[in-house]
Formats: sequence, structure tokens, C-alpha cells
Amino acid sequence: MTELSQGSGSPGVSLGIPEMPAPDYPADVRARLETDAKEVIARYPGSRSALLPLLHLVQSEEGYVTRTGIRFCAEQLGLTTAEVTAVATFYTMYRRKPSGEYQVGVCTNTLCAVMGGDAIFEELKEHLGVGNDETTEDGKVTLEHIECNAACDFAPVVMVNWEFFDDQTPESAKRLVDDLIAGREVRPTRGAPLCTYRQTARILAGFPDEREGAVEATGGAGPASLAGLRLHRGELPAPKVVGQRDASPSGEAGTYDTATSPSPAQHPSSHDAPAQTAESDPAHPADPVAEHVDHATEEEGE
Repeated sequence: MTELSQGSGSPGVSLGIPEMPAPDYPADVRARLETDAKEVIARYPGSRSALLPLLHLVQSEEGYVTRTGIRFCAEQLGLTTAEVTAVATFYTMYRRKPSGEYQVGVCTNTLCAVMGGDAIFEELKEHLGVGNDETTEDGKVTLEHIECNAACDFAPVVMVNWEFFDDQTPESAKRLVDDLIAGREVRPTRGAPLCTYRQTARILAGFPDEREGAVEATGGAGPASLAGLRLHRGELPAPKVVGQRDASPSGEAGTYDTATSPSPAQHPSSHDAPAQTAESDPAHPADPVAEHVDHATEEEGE
């Protein structure tokens, strides 16, 4: 199909509209993917629920979700390509263009940013010579800033193919990407050993990680994540708790010991006991809303 120029209806100038329909996979690739797709779809009572893992499956084939992959998912699930595209463009874990062998994501959400994530991201952009969502010329590393990875207790966090690298600094992050590019072994702070982005996508599609020792190496949460649980079990000493201003029984404003402090019911915080306002106590109608109502009543009386 020839792309048409804007307004004239003549060929030559591209409008950026892709040719349709999308090309199909080669016969051998399609047969292999169909076998995998049947296994994925069989896990769900409704076939439409299999769309997310199927998108990971086609992403594992070419490293990103192509138009061919979208067509394949639509045909397998009885959906339109528009319905599949709507999902693929909503979730950021689905790549829409070729990407590197290693997806390096720097968390720039609030806590990681404050702890140094912004500095790490800026230095990696300069060090690699790429911008956000861009790939190095050798095709090894794609850099992007990402939202919270639920690892705030290890901030700032960098992820490579969704494996954690905790407590990073600009220097350690630069060493990390240098090792990835050089092909040196890189081990996550916790979790399974690193694999390529395509292998990661297949695992996310729900297929087992068949590398020897990979499952056993996943481990558990780190010490910082388990501090609350250990406190609950009595394995850690009772902490000092921040109380109301100037309300410490010991006379030391701002802190008091849990063993001698009153309970929350006896010593409520501002969240537990809202101030007396017109909204919480009609007996104190001294707010702008009440005054506005009074003026309106006076105007009506006139």
C-alpha cells in the first residue's frame, strides 16, 4: 500500500500512517508462538484475561511489542488490533520500539529522587550519551526513568530488566552500566541472576525460569523491609515515637517512650481529633462558608 501525501491524495509524502494489515510472523515462529499462546490462554476462565501475558510473550520474540505481535494477540483472543493496542500503550512495561539487551531504569519518584535518584539519572544520561527512553549505539543498554518500584527502604534504586540494584550512587550506577556493556557478570542486590530483556519478558509471560539455581536465588525481602515484622514479633526493642508538640510526659518535647506514653485514645493526634470547626462542630460556625451563608440570608431578607 502506498502512503498518500496530506491533502493531495497523491503518493510521496508520508503521513506516518502504518501500512495495514501488519505482516505475519514466519510460519515456524508463528507455530511456536501459537503453542505457547494456547498454554497461556488455558490458564484463564476467560481468554481475554490472557492479554497481558500474551503481550509479554510477543515482546520476548523481538524485544518489543511490534505491530505483528499486536496482530498475533488479537487473532489469538478474538480482539481487534485497536483493543490490543489500547492495552499495550497503557502499560509502560511493554516496549513500543526496539530496545537494548538490558533495560536500565532509574527510579525518580519522590524518595529515590531525594536520596539521589535524580543525580544518578542525569549522570547516566551523560555517561551513556543517551536521553530518556533511548538506547546506546551498541544496542546493549536502554535508559529510562521509572516510577516507584516499591523499594523505598533501599532508595535510591536502579533496576536492570526488573531486577533490583539497591542503595545506588552515581558512581556505582556508572560501574553497573559499564559492566553490562562490557559483558561482565552483574549480580542484582537481591533476586534472581540477571538475564536478557527478552528472557525476562518470557518469564513475565508465565513460563518457568529454567536456568539452574535461578528460582532458589530469588531470596526474600531485605532487612529494612522486615524491620516492621521483627518489631511486631518483639525481636527489636520498642522505638521512640514522635508525639504531639510539647506533650511529652517526660517534659522532652517531641518524643516519648511507648512504655509510659498514653494510648492513642487518651492522647489523640491531629488526625484522630480534628479541630473544632464549623464542619465538625455546628456550635462553632466561624468559618468563611458560614459567613457567606449569613450574608446571603441578609440579602434575601432585603
